[in-house]
Amino acid sequence: MRSFHFPGRSTVHAQNAMVATSHPQAALAAVEVMRAGGTAVDAAVAACALLGVIEPQSTGIGGDCFALVQPKGEGKIVAYNGSGRAPAAANVEWYLERKIHSVPLTSAHAVSVPGAVDAWERILRDHGRLGLDRLLQPAIRAAEEGYVVASRIAFDWKNQFEKLKGGTNTERYLLPGGKPPVAGDVIRQPELAQTLRAIAKDGPAAFYRGPVAEDMVETLRGIGGLHTLEDFADHTTEVTSPIGTMYKDLDVWQCPPNGPGLTMLVMLNILERFDLKKFAPVSVERFHLEAEAARIAYMIREQHVADPAHMTIDVASILAKEFADEYINKISMDRVLDLPNVAPPMNPDTVYITVIDRDRNVCSFINSIAHSFGSAIVSNRTGVLLQNRAGGFRIQPGHPNCIGPSKRPLHTIIPALVTRNGRAQMSYGVMGGQYQPTGQTHVLTNMLDYGCDVQEAIDMPRGLHYEGVYQLEDGVPAAVVEGLQKIGHKTTKLVAPLGGGQAIWIDWDKGTLTGGSDPRKDGCALGY
Repeated sequence: MRSFHFPGRSTVHAQNAMVATSHPQAALAAVEVMRAGGTAVDAAVAACALLGVIEPQSTGIGGDCFALVQPKGEGKIVAYNGSGRAPAAANVEWYLERKIHSVPLTSAHAVSVPGAVDAWERILRDHGRLGLDRLLQPAIRAAEEGYVVASRIAFDWKNQFEKLKGGTNTERYLLPGGKPPVAGDVIRQPELAQTLRAIAKDGPAAFYRGPVAEDMVETLRGIGGLHTLEDFADHTTEVTSPIGTMYKDLDVWQCPPNGPGLTMLVMLNILERFDLKKFAPVSVERFHLEAEAARIAYMIREQHVADPAHMTIDVASILAKEFADEYINKISMDRVLDLPNVAPPMNPDTVYITVIDRDRNVCSFINSIAHSFGSAIVSNRTGVLLQNRAGGFRIQPGHPNCIGPSKRPLHTIIPALVTRNGRAQMSYGVMGGQYQPTGQTHVLTNMLDYGCDVQEAIDMPRGLHYEGVYQLEDGVPAAVVEGLQKIGHKTTKLVAPLGGGQAIWIDWDKGTLTGGSDPRKDGCALGY
C-alpha cells in the first residue's frame, strides 16, 4: 500500500466495470460504452480507435492488434492474432539482389498489411453487442472536431520531429505549421475522420478494398513498395488458443507466435528457480536475476520464434521447464552470464488496454503501429499512418524470421491474462517495444513475490537489458547501478522511461475490481 506522505497514484476500485488505458479520454470513452450496455470488447475497441487518433505515435488503424478474451472470467480463453503479412512479392532474394540486408524502418518495405481493423470486427462479432458504426464515433469526433494534445504525447512528438520531417506526407498530416504540437494544442485530422466514417459505415471492407486500400497501395508503390490490392484483400485475423505457464500457483497466458509472449513465459520459468523474496525489490540481486532471465529468454526467442508456419521447434518444447536448464544452472550472482549478443531488428512502442465489464467478461487488448509514428508514411489522401512492423523481419536466408511472401513477422506486442484454477485473476499488459516481456515479468513478480498492489507494481523502477547494455530508469538508485556495474553489467540512462502499463485485478469474494495505470503515460484506470 502506498504511503500518502509522498506523491503517487492510488489504486482505483469499482464494483461494476473497469478500464485502464494510456489516455483519460480513452478510458472515459470505454466507460461510457459499458454504461450504455456494451461489453468489455466493445469498450476496448472504442477506446483503441480513439487512441489511434489522440495518441498517433503509438497506434492507429494502420497497425496491428492482439487480444485475449475470457467470457465471464471463467470461460475458454480465446487468442486473437490481428497481425498483418508481408506482401506476396516479398522474396528475400529481391532484397539481397538490391543489397538490402535489413529492412529500412521508414521505407515502404517496413510496412506489413495492417491487421487491426479486421481484428476489431472479428473480436466484436464473437464477443461484442455493438458494431463499428457506433464504436468508432468517439474517434471520428476527435479527428473531425479536434483533440487536445496531452503531455506525454507532446513529448514523443517533439522527440520524433526529425523523423516526421523526412517522412512521406508526414509534414502535411502530422506537423501542423511545420513543427510538432505542444501540450494543449488542438489537432484536427479531417482525412482520417473521413476514412473512419467509411469503416463505420461499411466495416473492414472499406479499409481492405476500395478507395482506402487503393490509396494505401498507391502510396506504398509510389515509394518502392511491393504491395498489391490483393495483399490487402486477402488479409484475415487468426483465432487461436493461448499458451501459458504456471508461476506461484497462478496460470499466466499469452498469445502464441508470431506474438512474442512466449518470451515472458520463459522468463517466469527461469525466475521460479530463484527465491526472489530473499532480495529487496529494488536491489542489485533482483535486477541482475531479471536481466539474466531476460537475456536467456530473448536469445531463445531470437533463435526460434517466428511466424508459426516457419518455426522449426514447437512452442511446447520451448515452454518445457527444462528447456533453459543449461543456462539457468550457469547463472551466478557475482558475474554476468556469457551469452551471444542478441540484437532484435526493432524496438517499437504501442498502447495497451484492459477492460472488465459488469458480467466479468475480460479483455486484454493491445494495438500498435510499431515504432513511434510507425513508418512515418501517411497514405496520400486517406490520412492513414502506416506501421513499420515488417521491420521486425530479418533478411537472413534460413532464419525462421526471415522475410518472405505473405509471412507474418516476429512481433513485440503481448497482452497478458492471469488465472487461478481457470478463473480470471488479472488482465494486464506493459507497453514499450522489446521491454514488454521484461515489463510484464517485472510487474507480476512485484505483485507475487514482493506483495505490491497493482499500482505499486506498475510504479516500481525498471530496467531493460538490451543489445548488451542495461538501460536503467532514473528511479533505480545509484548504489544499485554501481552494484550492477561491479558484477559486469554495462549500464546507461534513458531519455524516455520504459514503456507503460495497465492492470485490473479481480477480487471474486468481494465482487470488486482494482485497477492501476502507469504514470509514465497520460492515462488512468477508471471504473464505476
